[in-house]
Amino acid sequence: MQATETKTTYNQPNARGYFGDYGGKFVPEILIPAITALEEEYVKAQNDPEFQREYHELLQEYVGRPTKLTFADKLTAHYGKARIYLKREDLCHTGAHKINNAIGQILLARRMGKTRIIAETGAGQHGVATATACAKFGMKCIVYMGAEDTVRQKLNVDRMELMGAEVREVTSGSQTLKDATNEAIRDWVTNVEDTFYIIGSVVGPHPYPMMVRNFHRVIGDETKKQILEKEGRLPDYLVACVGGGSNAMGLFYPFMNDDVDIIGVEAAGYGVDSGQTAATITKGTPGILHGSLSYLLHDKNGQIELAHSISAGLDYPGIGPEHSHLHDSGRVQYYAVTDQEAMDAVKLLSRKEGIIPALETAHAFAWLENLMPRTSKDEIVILNCSGRGDKDMKTISENL
Repeated sequence: MQATETKTTYNQPNARGYFGDYGGKFVPEILIPAITALEEEYVKAQNDPEFQREYHELLQEYVGRPTKLTFADKLTAHYGKARIYLKREDLCHTGAHKINNAIGQILLARRMGKTRIIAETGAGQHGVATATACAKFGMKCIVYMGAEDTVRQKLNVDRMELMGAEVREVTSGSQTLKDATNEAIRDWVTNVEDTFYIIGSVVGPHPYPMMVRNFHRVIGDETKKQILEKEGRLPDYLVACVGGGSNAMGLFYPFMNDDVDIIGVEAAGYGVDSGQTAATITKGTPGILHGSLSYLLHDKNGQIELAHSISAGLDYPGIGPEHSHLHDSGRVQYYAVTDQEAMDAVKLLSRKEGIIPALETAHAFAWLENLMPRTSKDEIVILNCSGRGDKDMKTISENL
């Protein structure tokens, strides 16, 4: 590995919003002006030193960045192979990486004169991050959340409501993240004039996948700088969980042109062939959902299939279009682990390092069982600890 940073020249998507064959803007005609205006404003903001100053100042003073890159000495000793480092996004304000993106998008909403914010949420972390940003900037906040998720993530529902957000329970379909997203889009269509939709992952119509990735690239930028300071070289492996895929893209993107093996870990649920899975890349095929073309879980008639995961944040039948492109190109390898494997990882990390991971995060840690035997002691593995497990304690306790 080289001891110096490699400048990132990987700059997908193209002008039409496609990452290779995936992406685009598949939205109702009434939303086209809103999407166009958002793209134009985002480009201006990217080139506005004052916007960038305020955004990064908020990340430092409010979110708590940079987050630590922690050497996991007990976990490393447990496997007896490569050195393991954890990128500690669980230490961010609100307990996960989601706040990076929420702060960026709330600043865009303010620039565009929008006064009403809507969001979707599964595990509740994006909802909490959005409610937090709205409270900070004095904006009205409505969060759509599947009825099943409001039960298993009640703590986050309470947090959102405490900060003044209205949580709208969605009872259609599987009553999870997909259905919450459907309702948020319906709201946006109805209230497009004054409403800004803060999408929580690298999904949706262009420019959202690119925009959300760029608001999260601070994860990878910090990681690259920190590992060079600690080890004098880049890691051999990066590992992150993937649902829609925002924490993973944030970590992966700055390393795209480096000699680093990159691994995304999906939720297999009860097993990739069980019929109750959320392993979109592993089992899915290309299709259109929520405004973009990407890999999906759908039947031969094109109907979206119900996804299942013990993790509310990975319980989604789609994946970001950039991940779909990275899979096809072979630049990133995607694997899947089961609910039980994720639970085993929760116990291992909790008992070895005193860190209780979110169930989403636990999927990435579960893949160490497969990865670590292939590594050597002179190699380095970095995992993105994307969120803390407080919100999941009810589910964890029920499944221990």
